[in-house]
Amino acid sequence: MEEKKANKAIKEDIIEIEDTRPEYLKKRVLVPSITGIIFLILGIFYGIHNIYYKSTDDAFIEGNIITVAPRVSGLVLNLNIEDNQDVKKGDLLLEIDPNDYQAKLREKKAELEEAKASLIRAENEVTKSLSDLDFAQNDYERYSKMKEKGISSKQDYEASLNKLTNAQSNNNAAKAKYNEIQYTIKRLEAEVEQEELNLSYTKIYATTDGKITNRSVEQGNYIQTAQPLFAIVPAKVWVIANFKETQLANMKPGQPVKIKIDTYGHKKFKGKVDSIQRSTGAKASLFPPENAVGSYVKIVQRVPVKITFDEDISEYNIVPGMSVVPEVKVK
Repeated sequence: MEEKKANKAIKEDIIEIEDTRPEYLKKRVLVPSITGIIFLILGIFYGIHNIYYKSTDDAFIEGNIITVAPRVSGLVLNLNIEDNQDVKKGDLLLEIDPNDYQAKLREKKAELEEAKASLIRAENEVTKSLSDLDFAQNDYERYSKMKEKGISSKQDYEASLNKLTNAQSNNNAAKAKYNEIQYTIKRLEAEVEQEELNLSYTKIYATTDGKITNRSVEQGNYIQTAQPLFAIVPAKVWVIANFKETQLANMKPGQPVKIKIDTYGHKKFKGKVDSIQRSTGAKASLFPPENAVGSYVKIVQRVPVKITFDEDISEYNIVPGMSVVPEVKVK
C-alpha cells in the first residue's frame, strides 16, 4: 500500500515538472513540424505549377528596327526630324542637295536628244543606200543580159558590178550605223532613267510608321551612300523567349501566356505562343557548335519561341531589348 502511494507521488511530480516547463520549450517542439508541413505544401504546389506552366527569364522584347541610309551621296540640305520623333509613312525626313543630280539629268537628256536626231539622219542614209542599191542591182542585171547577147562591153559590165558591190557595202554600213545609234539611244534612255532615280533618292521618306531612333546626322553634313543615318522603330513588338528544350514537350502555338515585363513589374500582360523556331539558338548562330569532338559535354539547349501580345499595349512604353519573364500555360 505504501509502495503504491510512493509511485503515485512520483507520477504527480513528473506531471508537475512537465506542466511547469517554459513556454518557449513547448513551442520549439511544435515549430519543426509546422515548418515541414509548410515546405511540403509549397513543394507540392511548385511541382503542380511546373506541370501546367513553363517559364523562363531568358526572354526579351523584340521588334523591327529599320535602319535608314541614303542611296546617293551629297550635302544634307534639309533635316525634318528630331530624336525620338514619331513619324508617319510617307513623311519627308531628309533632303540632299539635288543640284548635281539635276545637272547630270539635263546632260543625259541632251545626249539622248542628240542621239535621236542622229537616228533620223541614219534612217535617211539607210533609205538612200537602199535606193542606190536598187539602181545598182537593176543596172547590173541589164548589163549582164547585154553581155550575154554580146552587145555590151566587158568594161561596162565590170563597172556595173563594182557599183553594185559599193552600193551593197554602203547599205550594210548605213544599217550598222542605224543599229548602233539605236543601241546608243537605249543606253542613254537607261542612263536618263537612272539619273531620274538618283534625283528622286535625294529625298528620303518614311517607309513605315514609327519612332526615330539613333539619329547620327545633322543638317549641313556631307553624307555617303549607304551611311547609316538613323533608324525607324515601328510600334509593333513581340517577345522572343529562349526556353530550355526540356520545357517544349507540350508547348504549341496558340497557348495562352502571361507576360511580365521588368519595367512594369506590377502588371502581367496577356499573350499567346505564335511560333516555335525550327532549330536551337546555338544551331542558328553564325558559328554553330561542332559536337563531333572528343571533348563533348552535353548542355541543355534553348529554342527561341515567338510570343505575341493579345491586348493593346500602345499606352505602355514597351520597346525592343526590354527584359521579360513569360509564363506559358501548357496544360
